[in-house]
Parts: sequence; structure tokens; C-alpha cells
Amino acid sequence: MKKHLHRIILIIIPAMLASCFDIAEKPVGLLDPQAIFRTPKDVEAVIFGAYGWIASERLYGRQFVSALMLRDDMSDIGDRGTPAERQQVNDFNMDDNNYMVYQFWPYWYQVISAANAAITGAGSLGVPAAEINPLVAEARFIRAFAYFHLVRLFGDIPYVDFFIADAESVSKLNRTPAAVVYKGIRADLEFAKQWLPDKQPAEVRSRATKGTAAAYLADLYLTLHDYTGAYREAKWVIENKSRFGYDLEPDFQTLFQAPQANDMQEHIFAIDFLGLQIGLAGANDDIMAPMTGIRGGDAPRSGWSVIVPSQRVFDTWDGRDYRKQVSFDTTILIGGKVVPYTEFPNVRRPHIAKYARFAGNSNAEGRDSDQNYAAMRYAEVLLIAAEAAGELGGTTNEAMGYVNEVRARARNRAGTLTDFPADVDPKLSKEEFISLVLEERRLELAFEYKRWYDIQRRKLGEVAFKDSSSLEPHANFSPGRDYLMPIPRVDLQTNPNLTQNPGY
Repeated sequence: MKKHLHRIILIIIPAMLASCFDIAEKPVGLLDPQAIFRTPKDVEAVIFGAYGWIASERLYGRQFVSALMLRDDMSDIGDRGTPAERQQVNDFNMDDNNYMVYQFWPYWYQVISAANAAITGAGSLGVPAAEINPLVAEARFIRAFAYFHLVRLFGDIPYVDFFIADAESVSKLNRTPAAVVYKGIRADLEFAKQWLPDKQPAEVRSRATKGTAAAYLADLYLTLHDYTGAYREAKWVIENKSRFGYDLEPDFQTLFQAPQANDMQEHIFAIDFLGLQIGLAGANDDIMAPMTGIRGGDAPRSGWSVIVPSQRVFDTWDGRDYRKQVSFDTTILIGGKVVPYTEFPNVRRPHIAKYARFAGNSNAEGRDSDQNYAAMRYAEVLLIAAEAAGELGGTTNEAMGYVNEVRARARNRAGTLTDFPADVDPKLSKEEFISLVLEERRLELAFEYKRWYDIQRRKLGEVAFKDSSSLEPHANFSPGRDYLMPIPRVDLQTNPNLTQNPGY
């Protein structure tokens, strides 16, 4: 996606779509597909608008991804002076009026609304399938991406796969069973895999391709414990990596050093932010660097110390692992002097470095960065394949090989080859190997918004938060309540057909 076009779309199209669909309120204005869709370029513009919603402050710029981080056992609250809604998410004492949820819930539905508008508009053009279906496939991927997040966080949710033409109907939506939502996601991803191109123009990774759709199908099947499906789709991506231009970046640090290349080989799907470019309604406003950065440091490395790992997350990570060095900041410049974390002025713990260390073109706190956030990268596909193969066949050479490939990259310490982490021990039992893969995911994908979904799908909450080995203890964690978040109260008040999740 060309930078200037991306900037226009981020500023104009999201504002136009904002009124299309808000699950909590009546739409104040609806797009008429017959009126605005004249050519495939119009469909493409609305698709870009949907991408623009994803790259917004309420989703990948702060609210949504912060909630995912705080929910897991890797990211804790640092400064307890931060607003209460963040502490509620972190401490498992949310109510149905949590402001973070109130912020990101309707935005995901605006993404869905834009995708539905594009799909309906494309169908109204009368263009041959070979010409229009790649755009329909892209819109359907975006819709699947949004619902895949929503269904995992909330369970049964309103599922809308059509263009909203009747404003009153929004206030009468029912919750759709999660199984039906997953079925819709799978259908969208399968259509996307069939019709999307192998590569987008200039090989940008912020637009979906066949490989993107297949990678998310693998993730979907893994979530549903369909290990045959997960293995099949992940292996297909791996076997076709040259076709799609995928591979591991040689140096792990490159993944978190803005500005990243738009065609970075490890990125399968990236959320692209443009440095110091802010649009309407929070479009392109990335705040993850200050949220995770160290309060009190010299500019441009000063943050807010909001999302900070517990000390035990740092202490239990083997110091020989280069990924630890990339993932944590343990020193900062204050008054021109290098200060260790034990002397940080606000929260005296190591901080997350992946977003704050190299924020690229950004303000003095790293806000409005140049980051291309990897929503899916090739290393994750390798680990999906490893987990699925392990579930199907145990500790096989193939399953170990996928993990060893990830570990081999981790042994490249900025150009210096080391002997840690070692290859997988072939004597591991199946259970031990699966535990190893989950641990490898925890380290490889640390602070990348993945860990909570692993805890949820594997039902690890009581071990992660209540066991003596817990990295971030929360004695009040309740498996009957806390694997899902609450439906926002305002929606329950607006729509009597909606019901609340248990425990809220």
C-alpha cells in the first residue's frame, strides 16, 4: 500500500464509515451501496478504510491490544496510578462497564460494517467474478479477522454478515452461538484463500494474501482443537513459503525496529502505522510505545510505565536467550546517565522493549510510531505446525524441526552465533513436547498479543494465575467467568435481546 494513499484512506475513509454501524447505538447514517460503489476502486477504498479502523487507537494502537496484554501472565500493571479500567482487566475484577471494552467493542463492529459494505457494493457492480472476487475475498478476510478476535474474547456475539440497511434492526440483534460464528469465519477464510492473490502490489504485508488466509485458517483450527486442519493449513503455508515470500528474519531485533520494510519476509499480516500521521477518530494513533515505555527517561525514550511485566517474568527467562535482550529494556538514560532498572524513577522493573526501543519517526515518548505490528508472522506458523503435528503424532522429527527452526534463529545474537537455545530433546514425551511448544510460543511471541489466547484455548488460567509457579499471581481468577470478557452494559441497555456472560 503506497504511503500517500494509505494516509488519505486513514484520514478520510474511516470517518465516512464511522456512522455505518455501532453495535451500541442506532446508526446515524448508512451507506447506500448503489450510491457510492461505481467501480472496483470504490470497493478497494472502503477495504482500505477497514484496514484504517484496525490501525486505530482503539484497536491495534492501544485499547484492544492493551487489554489482551494485561489479561495474560506476561504483562502486568506497572504504574498503579493508571486508570481503573486497565487495572480491572489485569486483576480479573472487570464489570460490564469497563471502559477499555466499551472503546474497542464497537470499533470491531465498524471494521465489520466496512467489510460488509465492500462485499455488498462489490456484488452490485455486475463485474466478472475473476475481477471482483479478489476484492470480495479481501473484505471477507477482514471480516473474519475481526470476528476471530471478538468470538474468542466474548463467546456468543451478534454476527452480522450482511449490509445493514434497516437502522432499527441493529437494536434487535441476538447473540449468535460461538460455533456458528466460527463457521462463518472459516467460510470467509476459505473464500479468501481461494481468491486472494499470492502477493499484493509491492509485496506489502498490510494487505491479506492467500498465505495470510491459510495462516489464519491454521490458527482458527488450532483454536478449535482441530489439529488435523491446523497442521494441514500451516504445512501448506510452509511448503509454499517461496511462493509467498515468507521466511524468518535472520536477526530477531529487526522485527521490532521501526520503520520496518513494508515487504518484511517474516510478516504474514502486519498492521501498518505511519510515523506522526494522525487521522480522525484515532486513526493511525499508535500509543503502545509510551504505554510500555519507561517513565522518566530522556526523550525520545520516555514512556508511561503502564504495561510492565512482573519481575518474575524477567527473572525466569534464561539470560542466554537473545530474544530476552530484544524483549526487555533494563536500562535507560536519565539526565544523560545510564540508569539500571533498580533505579527507574517510577516502576523499578525491566520494561517491554519491543515497541519503545525503536519507535522510528514518532514524538518524544514514541507515540505515533512507524511500527508495522505483526498480527501474524512466519515464526508463529512454524509453531502452529509444531503444536498440531505434536498433538497428532507426538515428538516426531517433523514436529521438532519446526521448533528447531525458530530456535536456530534465536541463536543468532545480532550476527554472533551462539549455542542457546538448544535443539529439542527427542526423548520428550508427547505431553512434554506440547508444553515445550507452548513455552516456545510464550517466549518467541512475548508481548505480541498472543499469550492470552493460548491461556484461553488451552484452559491454562488456574496454572497461569493460581499455581505456585505463576508469573503473575491472581488468586481471584475464576475459570467460570474470566475466560470471557463482559458484553458492554450500554449494549444490554440498548438491546434487550442481548444477554450477559456468566459472572458479570
